[in-house]
Amino acid sequence: MDNKERSRLGGLAQSIQPIFQIGKNGITDIVIKELNDALEARELIKITVLKNSELDSKEVMAELCQKLEAEPISAIGFKIVIFRKSRRPKK
Repeated sequence: MDNKERSRLGGLAQSIQPIFQIGKNGITDIVIKELNDALEARELIKITVLKNSELDSKEVMAELCQKLEAEPISAIGFKIVIFRKSRRPKK
């Protein structure tokens, strides 16, 4: 993914609300499954990293992108945005 596409997706993400929170329990298998489902349904998701998390937002984004085979879009403050093209066949 090039910077132009990443910038465009970052702009789209400004208008969406975070749909998940990562807290003191970190990134569990349940979180990965739910994020995977959300990426299939939405492709672009925003996540909040709570202050009580042991990981910072860039660490969370890197780990999630690696486990979900997703593209990192942005990590600003406590918010991260990731993208993955849906694997479902288009109708």
